[in-house]
Amino acid sequence: MRLDQKLIAEMIEPGARVLDIGSGDGSLIEHLFRTRNCDARGIELDMGEVTRSVAHGLPVMHGDADTDLAHYPDGAFDYVVLSRTLQAVERPREVLRQMLRIGTRAIVSFPNFGHWELRLQLLLRGRMPMTDAWGRPWYETPNIHPCTIRDFFALCAEEGYLVQRWMAVDENGARTPWQRSLQMANLFGEQALFLLGRA
Repeated sequence: MRLDQKLIAEMIEPGARVLDIGSGDGSLIEHLFRTRNCDARGIELDMGEVTRSVAHGLPVMHGDADTDLAHYPDGAFDYVVLSRTLQAVERPREVLRQMLRIGTRAIVSFPNFGHWELRLQLLLRGRMPMTDAWGRPWYETPNIHPCTIRDFFALCAEEGYLVQRWMAVDENGARTPWQRSLQMANLFGEQALFLLGRA
């Protein structure tokens, strides 16, 4: 599992009902089954990943976060997870609204476009940066809405979402030591995780 998925799993209460949006190969779902006794399921856009998940006995269905969340009933899940997918959806604001409609809590992780290394690459080279977190050239990336940690806090404030917990970490799992300063976390955090609730 990726680092952000391990940290997400730690935020989820045992036995919870979980929907993993953009579940990929189902690693998080399988982990939640085995270690947290959760009723976890996923939706995934990539049919190859859906087939791989189902072949491993995981309840993953083909679906698009931008359109299919509207079909779920209110309050169907305790947690709705969107890990490293926010920047790839067409309507991130609407996806977040749907997540907090169908779930009591939402957990969102994303690579931070405000990280100092990205800023430096843009400044010195004048080209779209590439790092471990942003590992594809601009013309091949599925990312259409990169954002920073500060951007995400601003969106949560605009929408009235309650940020119950957040963290900024590097790709190796070390938490950003400047967590108390949003500006420093935005500069030094390679990725961010947010646990959201309705205010």
